[in-house]
Amino acid sequence: MAGPAGVEPATPDLEGDLRNSVELQSGALDDLLSKFKNFCRIDRQLAERTADDDWGYPYQVRRFLKSVRKDPRQVSAEDIRGYLLSFQDRSASTRANILKGLKVFFRDFMKMPSVVESFRFPKRVYTPQIAPTKEDLRKFFDVLDCDRDRALFLLFASSGLRRNELLTLTLDEVDLPNRLIIPKNAHMTGTTKNTWATCFNQEAETYLRRYLESRSDTDRRVFPIAPVTLKRIFTRASKRSGVYLTPKTLRLWFCCELSELGVSESIIDAFCGRVPKTVLGRHYNDYSPERLKRIYDKADLRVLS
Repeated sequence: MAGPAGVEPATPDLEGDLRNSVELQSGALDDLLSKFKNFCRIDRQLAERTADDDWGYPYQVRRFLKSVRKDPRQVSAEDIRGYLLSFQDRSASTRANILKGLKVFFRDFMKMPSVVESFRFPKRVYTPQIAPTKEDLRKFFDVLDCDRDRALFLLFASSGLRRNELLTLTLDEVDLPNRLIIPKNAHMTGTTKNTWATCFNQEAETYLRRYLESRSDTDRRVFPIAPVTLKRIFTRASKRSGVYLTPKTLRLWFCCELSELGVSESIIDAFCGRVPKTVLGRHYNDYSPERLKRIYDKADLRVLS
């Protein structure tokens, strides 16, 4: 059976060590997934998050291979079918993400298309989104524990940044006096999820300054915390306030609120890092930080008042 794209052989150490074994050993698995990660980044030009070991396709493949306990060359469609069956109670998005990773791995990297060709992505039923109210946001904010958590919350709500974009943001990407965020090279990864420039309001500035002044570490990230810590912050505040909010919910609120304040859809898309859909938007619109800041300040977005 053919090996992975661009790798000859696919896993050099497997031929000897695992010739008579159907289970992939830890060292060989790490080596194979390292090659797969580079394949995702270089060959497929996928976003860094999609190629990430902790969240992206390599993570999905690692979890699958550890579950079936097989050398990937021995995997069958029935193995994948049984694995996917265990996730049938999960959301369509979760199931789709798992299948995406397995398809890229077996079809494109391992050159084993027959293993995954019969599987189709789950249909996503459109459900109208309902944004939280300002009263909801205030209740949630009031139960947060510290300035770090309050700054996180207000930056999500007033900037439109995605979860990972805010958690990977560095201090030199934030212009605090001008309340402007310009991530370096963030637009160079991914096909639809980008970030060019966005702003945050004076409420967020107040708590961000207080939080940064209280820090004594040397980490260059604005918020040096893990995604699981962020999840705990939001879960705890949701239970205390009775209002269920997530970073994604705050991004929805940000878009709806700017629309209510008269900001055009194309500019909201620019703040949120969405690729312009039209030729006019792609080539004949000014998305400079200066113009975006003028529009943002004119809208006077407020979260707590």
